[in-house]
Amino acid sequence: MAGRIRDEDVQAVRSALPIDVVVGEYVQLTNGGGGEYKGVCPFHDEKSASFYVNPSKGVFHCFGCQENGDTIAFLMKIEHFTFAEAVERMAAQANITLRYEEGGYNPRHQQGERTRLVEAHKVAAAFFREQLQSPEAEIGRRFLAERGFDEEAAQHFGVGYAPAGWEHLVRFLRGKGFSDKEVLLGGLASQGQRGGLIDRFRGRLVWPIRDMGGEVIGFGARRLREDDNGPKYLNTPETPIYKKSNVLYGIDLAKKEIAKSGRAVVVEGYTDVMACHLAGVTTAVATCGTAFAEDHIKIIRRLLMDTSQYRGETVFTFDGDAAGQKAALRAFEDDQKFAARTSIAVSPGGMDPCDLRLAQGDEAVRTLIDNPVPLFEFALRSAVARHRVETAEGRSAALLEAAPIVAKIKDRSIQHEYAVQLAGMLGILDEQFVVRRVGQLARWDRDNKQQNQRGGNQQQARRPEAQAQPVQPARPVFRLNPRDPAQFVERELLKLALQYPALVSPAFDNYGEDEFPTPPYTAVRRAIGQAGGAAYGAALPDFTKTVRETAPDDQVRSLVTELTVEPVRTRRKPDEIYAGEFLVKLRLQAVERRVAEVRAQLQRLGNRAAPEELHAVQTELWQLQQYGQQLRSRGAAAL
Repeated sequence: MAGRIRDEDVQAVRSALPIDVVVGEYVQLTNGGGGEYKGVCPFHDEKSASFYVNPSKGVFHCFGCQENGDTIAFLMKIEHFTFAEAVERMAAQANITLRYEEGGYNPRHQQGERTRLVEAHKVAAAFFREQLQSPEAEIGRRFLAERGFDEEAAQHFGVGYAPAGWEHLVRFLRGKGFSDKEVLLGGLASQGQRGGLIDRFRGRLVWPIRDMGGEVIGFGARRLREDDNGPKYLNTPETPIYKKSNVLYGIDLAKKEIAKSGRAVVVEGYTDVMACHLAGVTTAVATCGTAFAEDHIKIIRRLLMDTSQYRGETVFTFDGDAAGQKAALRAFEDDQKFAARTSIAVSPGGMDPCDLRLAQGDEAVRTLIDNPVPLFEFALRSAVARHRVETAEGRSAALLEAAPIVAKIKDRSIQHEYAVQLAGMLGILDEQFVVRRVGQLARWDRDNKQQNQRGGNQQQARRPEAQAQPVQPARPVFRLNPRDPAQFVERELLKLALQYPALVSPAFDNYGEDEFPTPPYTAVRRAIGQAGGAAYGAALPDFTKTVRETAPDDQVRSLVTELTVEPVRTRRKPDEIYAGEFLVKLRLQAVERRVAEVRAQLQRLGNRAAPEELHAVQTELWQLQQYGQQLRSRGAAAL
């Protein structure tokens, strides 16, 4: 069993890699104010950037889905790592040697499963690259040269060659200390008919497929010989580290330029990605043996920071043949999941970027990508082109096919514009007739979706298994109200105590939990006290970390992280004056609540109370009122 990574090594890894650097590999981050960064959450679909990263505290928090934590937690969530695998990934990036309990450092036996599989792929990629120089690989080098790729290009993209034998890679990996189980689990080999392992890729040109962080997690292999009865392209099967719906070839090379330029280019194959990058279109990526789908959209959206406020651009390139047009129309169906502008680039001769570069040069590829057609327009023109619109029957059939396409456009203003364009394409002079038809279809589509949703809910309610389950009473949840002025004061003061403990010390520590009457904030105040208080936190490099460790459960930890990441609501840098304002405001709120309670007590006592009891209550009321007046007139000096 793998030993436990030493705590001091875990802390060293955390300190070595800033959280904004790690998160920035997956999400485009922009300035969020107050020393924080924000971006589109990678864990749920959203229309506004609610994902915040606080580098000084080393934490992230999404105000939409409530995911939060530190750098290690982020990697565990987004890459589905175990704790050890996340630490090992970061240690490798930071060039830190980890030490393990129960016997010291032994990477071969103590690394996590994922780390071992990634290491096996790294070794395999180096093996394939070396084999590309062998005499047998001449056919592979010729294939690349015929498509305009020289040795430097092959090295840049890590292209290699898999020998034609049955177990060249298997034997090589065994010699490097990898077990047959690891080789088989990683999809690098398959089980032979006689029980042994055989190489999955044989006699083929091989492209390494990397994840967002640049680690090799799979391969794509191209058939080279006529006697190869396998598919034209053979990819790594689904493995613990390779999910084809979650990867895009070239994303490791393209991600920074995509985020910088606000444009992503989606092509169909490995050689198309190579051609685009070599031609200067360094935002090109491709799917790996599967159609461009929803999970790929999420990857692109994170890099584009694709929100309702910021609209990037995604350009699809497909072959001009029937299959390419079908792929483009599939992309149109997914377009509704983008806020970004989506377009399609199809060369006049129907050539893909690789062929276009070979025939007409780099400039032709750049021109193709720089002059795309909006995807809506392409879908419409494709539908209309299938009918003889010079006849009444043809116009009617074209309208029947094209109008539902326009009706699917969610943006009403764009929908109206394309309805008018459709009328022009069809030669229908009465534009309003087409506009009304599209609007009618859009309403029907919305009504059907609502009805299906209601029907699904009713069917779920009627299911016998659902009825068999005992109905659990809903657990009451206290909902925070950001518009409540009193709650705002509590929240702001807690943020100051977590983010700037020195500004509120030592006064904050004299505040009781009852001065934070909102239950979630009461719990945070208690956790701060149990962590040593603000005065103690002012001397720590990361007080928030200590408070999170003290918190009793995930809900309180989540709120602590949220309050750590959320900017303090001041345009100037928080100072003692700002902190004093909220210390006074919270104490005034507590005084006013107590004044109300004492007045109610006096009213209940009436004339029935003993004189000494009545005098005591009246004295307390007078003292509270005097204290309140001092707070209003003297501010923090009265605390």
